[in-house]
Amino acid sequence: MMKKTIIGLILALLAGPALAAPLCTDMGFAGLLAKCNRGETIKLTLASGKPLGEDVQLQSGAYYKLEITADGSAELALEGAGFFRSIWMNEIVINKIEIRPMAIDSIEFDDAGTVELSFVAIKPGNHVLRIPGSTGESQSVTISIQ
Repeated sequence: MMKKTIIGLILALLAGPALAAPLCTDMGFAGLLAKCNRGETIKLTLASGKPLGEDVQLQSGAYYKLEITADGSAELALEGAGFFRSIWMNEIVINKIEIRPMAIDSIEFDDAGTVELSFVAIKPGNHVLRIPGSTGESQSVTISIQ
């Protein structure tokens, strides 16, 4: 049964649309975390009444950093379970403390601060990060993984 499942998965991958390639071809021992495979850092700002940030397009298989900064003007969170389940999370860094999580659904800031997430984009699609309970367009960001 397991053998059939693996063969089916391989055939589905080969028959599906072309898979996006990493940003570089010579990744060496670091693999997908290699410096040449890193995209631009994504920066979002949590501030009461201010836009969260710009929509972003990512390359599947590439390594990124997401930097979220809260200005402390209000207790705010950022949720995006669909996005967080579409990436492989390397680490979360808060005050120089590295956390290696299996998964997260949201991040909440009670005070001003910055959190940095490093990850590899995996699952193609459009994923939304938003401030919970908000309805304004500027209170969410769409992250498209190609």
